Amino acid sequence: MGELNVSVVAVDRKLWSGTASLVVAKTLEGEIGILPQHEAVLAILADSPVRITTTDGPSVVVAVHGGFFAVDHDEVWILAETAELGGEIDVERATLALERARAAATESAEEMAAIERAETRLKVALAEQSKLRASGTH
Repeated sequence: MGELNVSVVAVDRKLWSGTASLVVAKTLEGEIGILPQHEAVLAILADSPVRITTTDGPSVVVAVHGGFFAVDHDEVWILAETAELGGEIDVERATLALERARAAATESAEEMAAIERAETRLKVALAEQSKLRASGTH
């Protein structure tokens, strides 16, 4: 069936690149799953986890905040304003950040975005923790 060449890049660094059989991301228009031979796509990313099913190892989950998602000829680029790999996020710190964001929220757009970022980071951290437990490496 083929494979996808995937690159995850944030403004400050390249987080991950490799081959995948599936990439799932949330755009402003909704969630999209990309398989090999998918038609070309260019979309704005929503703050959410991006899930990558790799062809040669464990799946990769990335917390993305803003940016673009592009697909063309089995090449997938995730170009995020900020991004973190699941293994880089400390669950306890992510939980505290979410609690602080919720406590400070007065429903301004900026504060609601902070809550959404904190929720995304926590989801990704918990997914990574669950994956490590299932594989017996944590």
